[in-house]
This record gives sequence, C-alpha cells and structure tokens, in this order.
Amino acid sequence: MNIKNILSEKVSAAMVAAGLPVGTNPAISLSNRPQFGDYQANGVMGAAKKLKTNPRELATKVVAELDLDGIASKIELAGPGFINIHLDQNWLAAQLNTVAQDEHSGVTQRGTGSEDSLQDSLQDKQQTVVVDYSAPNLAKEMHVGHLRSTIIGDAVVRALEFRGDKVIRQNHMGDWGTQFGMLIAHLSDKLASDEVAETALSDLENFYREAKVRFDNEEGFADRARADVVKLQSGDAGSAKLWQQFIDISIAHSEEIYAKLNVSLKRSDIMGESAYNDDLSIVVDELMAKEIAVESQGAKAVFINEMANKDGDAPVLIVQKSGGGFLYATTDLSACRYRSDKLAADRIIIFTDARQSLHFKQVEIVARKAGLLPEHVGYDHCPFGMMMGDDGKPFKTRTGGTIKLAELLDEAISRASDLIKEKNPDIDAAELAALSEKVGIGAVKFADLSKNRTSDYIFSWKTMLSFEGATAPYLQYAYSRIQSIFVKAGVTQTQATIAIIEPQEKALALKLLQLEDVVDAVISECTPNLLCNYLYELASLYMSFYEACPILKEGISDEVKASRLALCQIVAQTLKQGLDILGIEVMDRM
Repeated sequence: MNIKNILSEKVSAAMVAAGLPVGTNPAISLSNRPQFGDYQANGVMGAAKKLKTNPRELATKVVAELDLDGIASKIELAGPGFINIHLDQNWLAAQLNTVAQDEHSGVTQRGTGSEDSLQDSLQDKQQTVVVDYSAPNLAKEMHVGHLRSTIIGDAVVRALEFRGDKVIRQNHMGDWGTQFGMLIAHLSDKLASDEVAETALSDLENFYREAKVRFDNEEGFADRARADVVKLQSGDAGSAKLWQQFIDISIAHSEEIYAKLNVSLKRSDIMGESAYNDDLSIVVDELMAKEIAVESQGAKAVFINEMANKDGDAPVLIVQKSGGGFLYATTDLSACRYRSDKLAADRIIIFTDARQSLHFKQVEIVARKAGLLPEHVGYDHCPFGMMMGDDGKPFKTRTGGTIKLAELLDEAISRASDLIKEKNPDIDAAELAALSEKVGIGAVKFADLSKNRTSDYIFSWKTMLSFEGATAPYLQYAYSRIQSIFVKAGVTQTQATIAIIEPQEKALALKLLQLEDVVDAVISECTPNLLCNYLYELASLYMSFYEACPILKEGISDEVKASRLALCQIVAQTLKQGLDILGIEVMDRM
C-alpha cells in the first residue's frame, strides 16, 4: 500500500490533461501541518518555471482535471501553486482494512503488480542484490568495531527481502594473508605439545597476541611463519589442515555472536578472501593485457587518472606487490567479477567503516574500466561512522584496549536484567533471562541503527536502556502494552472493520500506511535509522490515540470498541514487523 504512488499516478494524469508534458514530476510529499492537508503536490511550481507560465493558473487547471473522488475529502490551492490534498477518512479506513488482511503489512511485493500498474515500474521489479557485510577478521575475535557493519547490513538485507528482492549475503571474512603464517606456526607448536586445537584457540585475542610476541621477538619464528605462508598459498596439505582448523574454530566464535545478535548470517554466507585466491593472478594479467595496470617500481599498479588532482597527479591502486603478493584491492576486483557474473547481481552493496571509502571508489573505477563490473550493475559502498565513548574518542576499555563484542552484549543483557528486576522484583528466573536478552540486545541494536549511518555516535548505556524516548525498550513496551489490551478484552485477535472518526485515529492511519515508503527509503539509501524514526513516531502516535480514544472504558459502544481494537492490532503488527526488519524481538509481556 503506497499512498504516495497512488496520488502520484492521479496527479500525473491530471498534469498531462492540463497540458503538461508526460513525465512531469508531481512531487508528492507529506504535509508538515494537518491544516495544509495530508499530502501536497508541489510539482506545478517547477513545471511552471520551465514553461514560463503563471504557477497559480497552471495549478488551477491541474486541480480541475484531478480525479480523486472517493480518495480525497478536499483539494485546495495554496500560495503560488501548491495543491493540498485532504484524504477521505472512509478511504483511509478501507485501506487499513485491506492492510489488516495482508501478511506483509500492506507493503507491495516486488514483481507482483500488473503490467499496466505504476507499482510494476522498473524500480519495483525484483532485483538480485548482493550484500557484503560484517566481514570480521578470523585472526581475532569480533570486537565493537564489527557491530555497525553487522547490524546495519543485516537490517538492510531484511528490508530488501521483506520488499521481495532476492538477496545473496556475502560475509567477506579475512581468512588469508601473511598473518596466517604466524598463526599456523604457533598453532602447530601448541598441537605438538599435546594441546587440543579448540583449547588453544578458545581465546583468539590471547592466541593472536602470543603469536605476535613470538613473531617479533623469538629467533627463527618469523622465518618459520613466512615459510608457512608460502606453503599455505602453494597448497601444502599439512598447512591447509592447520589453517582449516583455525578457520573452523574462528567461525564458530563468530556464529555465537550472530546468534546472540539475532543476525541472519549463516556459515553458508561466508565468502572469505581465500575464495578469490585462484583468480587474483588472472585479474592482474587481464589488467596488464588491457594496459589498465602497468609496471611501477617492480609492482603492478593502476594510475587512476579519473581521480587526478588539479596538478594532474593520479592516485595509485597497487594490485600486485613487487614480491608477487596480492592486496585487498586485487581481491575486491575479483569479487566484483564473481558477484556480477556468477551471482548475476543487479546491485552490489558493501558495508564498511568510512575509512575505506576512497579504496572502494578506486576499486569501482578500475573494475568498470576493466569490464569486471558492468555498467548495469549498481555498486554502492555504504560507509558508516564510529561508535564513540563519552570522551568523544573511539569506544575502548578503560585501559584503552579493544572491547570484545561478546563482552559488550553480555553486559547489555546483565544491565537489562537489573533494570527488569528493579521494575518487577517477583519475576520468574526463566522469564527474566528471556526478557533480559531481548531487551538488552534490542537496546544495543536500536541505539546504533537509529543513528544516521554516516555519523559517529556516543555509546550510552543509560540512554539505550531507557523506557522513554526513541529506544528499543520503549517500542517493545508499546507492543506489549497493546497485547495487554487484548488480554483484558478477552480476545486474541479481531476481524472487525475499522472506522476512523477522531483526529488521533486519522493520524495513526496515515502513519500506518506509510510503511512501504519508509522501507523503500531504507533500501534505496541503506539507512535503517529512517525505519527506527518511523517506528518511534508510530508508537508515539499510538500513545496519543490510546489517551484520547478509550477502548475498553464503560460507555464505549461495541462497534467503536471493535474498531479501535482492530486499529490496535494493525499497530502491533506493524511494530512487530518493523522491529523484525531491524532484527529486534518483541514480547507479549514486559
């Protein structure tokens, strides 16, 4: 259900009938103030300027041709040519009654519209979207720096799938490179002294630290490590077996984090750096053959003239080191080919922190020039800001160390448990454990997802676990409060017809029917904060409705009671669906 699309179609037809060119943008937008209607059509202003005609007179002609019978209760002109549209309450109620029967909360599924429908335009056809996110380094445990890529990427993936796109997750794990020689050599010694691999690797951070100390200080160890890298890259079976043990145990650590975070990544989604190893020399040979890459000081590099500065100096992307080794750039170029050709992607989305923006811009330019990334394939690198501490610096432990993500999540659950026990001292232990995990994990995720993706943000336990304001606990509580109303009413669900009478009911209806617009914006811009804002506004409007429109109070007619219960049901359905897209769970009782 997309009101904006419906109005765009109607206003566009009226514009053509009024003499404007086909394709003129009707510029439909939500009104900021109820007195100016529910929606506004502002496209006449721009069209009049191009045609050098009076916008008010042109808007008058458009309004005369505008057929919104049964949709709008009033259409009016404002200012020099704005068209204000007041939607009919009966029409809104009819749309909501349709949404109530729809498992997708009224959101159109891509590719399901008719051939003649505006909603079956090119932008609404199902796409194959490859999404690269999370991408931890398997040499270390996941830390707080991996949180944003993991949960922002997962929210966008869920939004794409909810809309009907085919999504292919790609967890581009760091599982290759020189550091693995050091780790394999250290693991080999541990196993030789009768340690079990699982025990040796139970603390990846400590294991890595031990190996690094030996690499830096122990005579002969660095040479062994370098030799092990060569053996691994040459396909030596013994080295490959040790490497695989390390990878399997490291992945198990990551899987525990994903399960706790309620993230949809699976082992089958892993496409690590090692997966591209056989293609790297081929990519470099192609770049050299096409004279895109050249020899430079023993290395092979691409001079990116498209990004040259005013003095003509072009940035350089090295694709093979002078010693023959390959770089991240080479792997990312190979990934472009794999995702475009093998996975048949229409769009590729990559989530990393903002420090890698230049790298991915250079990769895209080179990949397109080399034909590794066809022009019809979208390529969106979506950078994100940093999680900061109260001191305005990157979030660290008190001693300045990296915070393990597992420890952060455990603390969130513990703090949520304390908060819930404070509010409900007699709560059952099993229920407390289940609630604490949902509230704690939800709080961490929503606090991050609700911030603009490209901005840094301050991490605050107090704010994120609050039951007031734009937080996960507030939204989870709003959902459970609705469930309690149904318990008091003695019904589990209702098939009643909704009637919109009060202004608060209309405001709630308008917001409920905007979900598709919001999901599309999340997908287009990869900005889950828009959905967070929407859900908070919906919950706030529901609280206003609840205060102004009694449901179970004495004196309320059965018909009004049933209608308002049906409205409550759609709000709960939408809150649950929206939070599910964010990967946040709800509960019937808090």
